[in-house]
Amino acid sequence: MSQQYVLSVLVDNSIGVLGRVTGLFSRRGYNIKSLNVAETENPEFSRMTIVTEGDSATIEQIEKQLLKLYDVTEVKRLEDAVCREHILIRAGNSPSSRQPIIEIANLFRAKVVNVGEDSLMLELTGEPEKISSFIGLLRPFKIDKMVRTGICALERD
Repeated sequence: MSQQYVLSVLVDNSIGVLGRVTGLFSRRGYNIKSLNVAETENPEFSRMTIVTEGDSATIEQIEKQLLKLYDVTEVKRLEDAVCREHILIRAGNSPSSRQPIIEIANLFRAKVVNVGEDSLMLELTGEPEKISSFIGLLRPFKIDKMVRTGICALERD
């Protein structure tokens, strides 16, 4: 049975690492649902948060294959973790849609970051389910553009 997994991959902060990791996924036919990469507290390393799907055996195979890459230091399957995502979204189709959109934003504690003639740009950080619910409520007001960061995650102590 296919399930979603979050992997935390500690890699050298060097040129080509992202290509080698994503190349491994594409060569083996594994899909990346979400990918987030940034430098860690130590500038020599970056942390990749990869969301993928598969059965337990497939995920175990992915972990083993990742550890074979020379610039991969650590691979962890995150089961008890804090997961967050960030979104910027521009929605609205007229000045009359502004107030209902602001009310939805207030419900989710989203921030208005830009006001246009007919639309608002909002930002929100939260659990992926919260982000999806926010998008669902904004759909009737015409979503013009949006970008989601993908999941950032750290295991709990």
